[in-house]
Amino acid sequence: MIGLLQRVRSAAITVNGERIAAIGRGLLVLVGVEAGDGRREADRLLERLLGYRVFPDAQGRMNLSIRDVGGGLMLVPQFTLAADTGKGMRPSFSSAAPPDLGRGLFDYLVGEARRSHAEVACGRFGAEMQVALTNDGPVTFWLRVKPFGL
Repeated sequence: MIGLLQRVRSAAITVNGERIAAIGRGLLVLVGVEAGDGRREADRLLERLLGYRVFPDAQGRMNLSIRDVGGGLMLVPQFTLAADTGKGMRPSFSSAAPPDLGRGLFDYLVGEARRSHAEVACGRFGAEMQVALTNDGPVTFWLRVKPFGL
């Protein structure tokens, strides 16, 4: 399971002209589900997202997590993160999870995030979304939890 996290000052998602989600200071995370992923991978990714220290402390060092600063968490499904880009000029999506598995694990991740963190917003699986953000830093990290069974 892949999480491309960006520390943001704000972020919002619009679908068909309607704003469906927004956060202030926090993390916007694009989430990709790979074939072989399951709840263990989702749980581990969430643990890393909530504990990853990307916010500055009093000395300006990235030493605080989203939990420490009480920021918002926005989760956005994005299957293209699981693309194989190693050959040719067109990505292959053979390593991405099938849509039903991807939707199920994304929904599970959102549910677990809402049980663990105060402010959680999310995108809509399968929708054409417009995601607006103000990246703070910029600070962007790619986190990957490899399937435990592989």
